[in-house]
Amino acid sequence: MKILILTQYFPPEVGAPQNRLFELAVRLKTIGVEITVLTAMPNYPKMEIMDGYKGKKYMREEMSGMIIHRSTIYIPKSKSIVQRLMNYFSFVYSSWRYGRKLGNEKFDFLLCESPPLFLGISALLLSRKLKAKMIFNVSDLWPESAEKLGLVTNKLFLRLATWLEEYLYKKSAIITGQTQGIVKNISSRFPDKKIYWLKNGVDASLFLKINSEWRNEENFSANDFILLYAGILGHAQGLEVIIKAASLLKENRALKFVLMGSGPEKEKLMKLKNELKLENVFFIDVQTKEKMSAILSSIDTAIIPLRKLDLFLGAIPSKIFENLAMEIPILLGVDGEAKELFIDEAQSGLFFTPENESELAKGITQLFSDKNLRKQLGVNGRKYVVNKFNRNIIATEFYQLLSESL
Repeated sequence: MKILILTQYFPPEVGAPQNRLFELAVRLKTIGVEITVLTAMPNYPKMEIMDGYKGKKYMREEMSGMIIHRSTIYIPKSKSIVQRLMNYFSFVYSSWRYGRKLGNEKFDFLLCESPPLFLGISALLLSRKLKAKMIFNVSDLWPESAEKLGLVTNKLFLRLATWLEEYLYKKSAIITGQTQGIVKNISSRFPDKKIYWLKNGVDASLFLKINSEWRNEENFSANDFILLYAGILGHAQGLEVIIKAASLLKENRALKFVLMGSGPEKEKLMKLKNELKLENVFFIDVQTKEKMSAILSSIDTAIIPLRKLDLFLGAIPSKIFENLAMEIPILLGVDGEAKELFIDEAQSGLFFTPENESELAKGITQLFSDKNLRKQLGVNGRKYVVNKFNRNIIATEFYQLLSESL
């Protein structure tokens, strides 16, 4: 079996889709699948081409036994919607331009990662050119999410994007969704399509607590109670709730709030911190995947929020898995599917209503004052993800689906 993975995001970039696709690809290769990846020059999240790739329009390399084809991408100079569209469509064009040259190879499937939705245009053209069945992997319902977050308001553009979304679903041999909510949404609209829950997961063997000097490196003391948010500092996360909760709890000098990552909301969040004159909030740049075990071994609790929107009732932030694998209790501000799985069923953390800083502060106080509770929630979480979200099992079951679809 041969699969071509088409994605704008892939290692050495760090991030949720990058890790998820790489880990799936590696495991499929172990099973015996020949994996080829067509992706962009790495630039995320800093939005600048990484060293070793600058000035190149095309590059072929090998990673973990897989052939990686990289093509050029336009890096936006601002955060405007026009610039973002130029970023997306530049890779749509370059991936088609270089991908069609793979025509001498025979692929059984082409798996396209969405968003960005527009990459489906290249995927559709390439699947026809390469005579491969198209798998459309949906990790975020777009343009619905962009509309509800207020990122896109032009009605004509939204209608065209919705038409494209539905057209790509119709033309796909298989549609995969990252969450049950995504699967249910698409199934309700396209009941005759083959739709599969390709869930995210974790390799728990890679997430074991180690002796770490990270606290000393970042000038935290052994007595500090560190609450970590690690990920994109974006619109969807509603990270103001962390800053406001930190303000409510600023009299407790042991509490340290760390926001690790970068994104479009970083400057706004730093400004809010300064306006509230908070000395208990710290911003740290994106860290490498290799360093995360040391960081997670050093913290006490993870905060995982999203904004209070019906859109996110079916969302499962990927950072949940790594934290639970490290036996870290979570403060989860995500209602719906995530709450049902990781709070109600797994009992791996405490829930707070999204965007409610008072409830978050209450949960923080509870965990801070109850070490036994923190320990039990952590143990529950690791046991749950090991049994329910094992990457090896996920890849094996997906391979069986593909074998039946040949």
